[in-house]
Amino acid sequence: MPLPEPSARRSVHHRVIDMQTYAREDGLYDVEARLVDRKPFPFQLMSSDDPLPAGEALHDLWIRLTVDDAYVIRDIVAASDSTPWPLCKEATDTLRVLVGERIARGWTAMVKDRLRGAASCTHLMEMLVPMATTALQGIRGLQRDTPLLMGEERAREKIDSCFAYGRDREVVKMLWPRHAAGRPDGDGPPEGTRTTV
Repeated sequence: MPLPEPSARRSVHHRVIDMQTYAREDGLYDVEARLVDRKPFPFQLMSSDDPLPAGEALHDLWIRLTVDDAYVIRDIVAASDSTPWPLCKEATDTLRVLVGERIARGWTAMVKDRLRGAASCTHLMEMLVPMATTALQGIRGLQRDTPLLMGEERAREKIDSCFAYGRDREVVKMLWPRHAAGRPDGDGPPEGTRTTV
């Protein structure tokens, strides 16, 4: 169902973020992201005497994470094709501090701790947060070729991780009735059930 009809308005900014996961022939995975910001009118940059023409990219940023099937980052490369300041392009190598880290619980906090403020580019840092879920969706989608496990480990990972998997909702009652909230025979959710990436 689409959104309700909007009030009268005009476009003032267009941001497009595209993310994809690829399975490589060597058994690793590439997660790629691109962020493009454009304005529908000429925009004056502080770094230039001439305004940026309407529709030209203010930001055009790329990241590729290479991860293994345990979600460990094996490599990371970035490119900044369009930036408001030429100096911004030097921030791409700052992401390499994440090589060897694992996409898992605490990913968002770790990324922000390592890359916030003057340590890196804010936009590149922000792209890394949804890239984690893009990796999980892509890699786990391939793992559906094997039987889906619904045991205690899966329960710990999923219960209370999102709206549908709330311990008092039908999905949990169906998949893990022993852990459903309000069950007289239930013992509640297993310890450490919340997963945040």
